[in-house]
Amino acid sequence: MKYSSRLAAALVATVALTGQLRPVSAQVLEQVLVKVNGDILTKTELEAKQIAALRGRINSGVDPDAMKNDETLKKMISEVTPRILVDTIDEMLLLQLGKEKGYHVTDQQFKEWLADIRKNQGLDDDAKFKAALTQEGMSIDDLRKNFKKQDTVYRVQQDEVGQKLQITEEEARQYYLSHQQEFVEPSMVTLREISIDIPASTQKGQSGINVAQADESENKAKEVRARIAAGEDFAKVASEVSTSASKSAGGLIGPIAAKELSPALNDLLTKMKPGDVSQPVRSAKGFQIFKLEKATTPTVQPFESVRDLVAEKVYGARQQTEVKKFLGRLRSQAIIVWKNDELRKAYEEELRHADTAPAGN
Repeated sequence: MKYSSRLAAALVATVALTGQLRPVSAQVLEQVLVKVNGDILTKTELEAKQIAALRGRINSGVDPDAMKNDETLKKMISEVTPRILVDTIDEMLLLQLGKEKGYHVTDQQFKEWLADIRKNQGLDDDAKFKAALTQEGMSIDDLRKNFKKQDTVYRVQQDEVGQKLQITEEEARQYYLSHQQEFVEPSMVTLREISIDIPASTQKGQSGINVAQADESENKAKEVRARIAAGEDFAKVASEVSTSASKSAGGLIGPIAAKELSPALNDLLTKMKPGDVSQPVRSAKGFQIFKLEKATTPTVQPFESVRDLVAEKVYGARQQTEVKKFLGRLRSQAIIVWKNDELRKAYEEELRHADTAPAGN
């Protein structure tokens, strides 16, 4: 059984943000903030999750120097904390249910998952792997605990929700009809190119492009274009004179999505019909000649060809909705005792917001 695709996030689940938050005193290290069916969340555990969330913001582009300002740091913490509380309590409830059901992860499963992670991340070397753990502020035990938590959460959600979902043909078709923009085959082009580079100046004390050499290359490109206009095969000429790597394939490029081409080239190709050959076009290195082989327009893929993709999308949307309902039931049945009224209010406000937002938001 493979775990890497669904649990890769466990590798970075426990992180540290060195020097950005003041250390708490020993007096409050184990202060209990909330009890969930008897299990506790401590101040230390919450602060570790807040630090991880703040580091995530840094990785997303937030300037870490901004956190040196007490007011800014306080504001950021207040922004991330409500979601942390909801996610943490939901995780506690799922883990409790998993324990009731007797779910457990074997050492062999952890070893297999870890081997996949190390391979996929290029961390086969032990020294690199240890360095990566150190950088993330983790130990192998932290990694094992996170894996076991994430695996249990996944299994509970699958057993309680995922395996019970049935997607009907009619439901899939209705989704397809109302989301056709998600199943559009983009415009594709197939073309050939001939590149004529301008030699860089090699004279002592000079660099860049020599004007005379540029004129010579342009004239050569015009001569090549004339050969093709006179009836010579574009691919054959490309293999003889082109300086582009595509010469080995007769200058062939594509099929390639039109959106991946430069705007200038796209503009040129839209004015051409299949079989047309362009005049020499100035490029960064010299001159290029293009032949449009084939072009397609954006088309909606038929339902039959994207049936599996549609079903996957419907399943994902339904699963989010059903998981949301399932977690709501677990919360309503839980005994949650708050020791901090401010955090309780933040938690309840986040839940109210989540109840009015679409699933997945």
